Amino acid sequence: MAFTYRGLKANYNRHIVTDAEVDRHIERLQQQYPRIAVIKDRPTEKGDEVVLDYAGFCDGVQFPGGTAEMQTLVLGSGMFIPGFEEQLLDKVPGEEVTVKVIFPEQYHSEDLAGKAAEFKCKIHEIRVKTPYELDDVFAKEVGECETFAEMQAKLKESLQSYTDERGEMDLQDRLLRAAAETLDYTPSEGEIEEAVQEQMNNLRAQLSQQGLTLDMYMQFMNTTEEALREEAKPAALAALQNAAAIDCIVEAEKLTAEKEEVAQALAMVCRQNNMTMEQIKPYYDEEFEKALIRSVLTGKAMHLIREAAVITEV
Repeated sequence: MAFTYRGLKANYNRHIVTDAEVDRHIERLQQQYPRIAVIKDRPTEKGDEVVLDYAGFCDGVQFPGGTAEMQTLVLGSGMFIPGFEEQLLDKVPGEEVTVKVIFPEQYHSEDLAGKAAEFKCKIHEIRVKTPYELDDVFAKEVGECETFAEMQAKLKESLQSYTDERGEMDLQDRLLRAAAETLDYTPSEGEIEEAVQEQMNNLRAQLSQQGLTLDMYMQFMNTTEEALREEAKPAALAALQNAAAIDCIVEAEKLTAEKEEVAQALAMVCRQNNMTMEQIKPYYDEEFEKALIRSVLTGKAMHLIREAAVITEV
């Protein structure tokens, strides 16, 4: 089969965002962003959020990790040591309270486990969180719109734009895979091993973002690294085949990455990582530049495949 990347056929299943989806998104915003009222006419009650400073002492010595300023705490949430939150009930802003507790025997710090401690606290503010009504006030304070109707319309437009973008990415990915399947290409064992290792590195990075290690994940999933590497092979092979297809298109079409395009790709990386050009400079080396050039060429190749494809929108 000859390598084919022009005239590919595919369906584009475009999802139209419904009013019900917009309503569900607004309900999530309502839950995520409650109205916060500062209470000044009564002492603290269970369920209040208090803003406080505290400093922890054990045997009269302040211990590390037991100090905070302007910390928020919902009384009754059970987030602090047992007995801590209860001693902050019926207090008023400006009041200083000495909270006496005993650390649990199974506390994560062995130096503090089972020991008595005192926390010198100062309450700055009492807050109560209540859900907004779904009205113009909610639209102004949360949605940055003048009216609730305007907020609904903007959210629908935004959700549709996001959905279309994801759908287009999926379509381009399917087209690339379809083109790659027509390519007569067999990777070497070394290339496969390297691609599998990259898949494993990606898995480790994803787990790290969730505070997990590969060992913890394997224990939880009752699997082994060998099994995970075997499972990673299909994705690794697909990635290699896609990359080979891109290389062929770049060569056949004589695609190039201009300096301005590489600079734009770099600016995109900065935006995605909330970094300035100055901050990213220490990481910019030859490999980094190669990756940027590769991303530009890949984008051009995929755009070419997409423009030359025959798409049926559903």
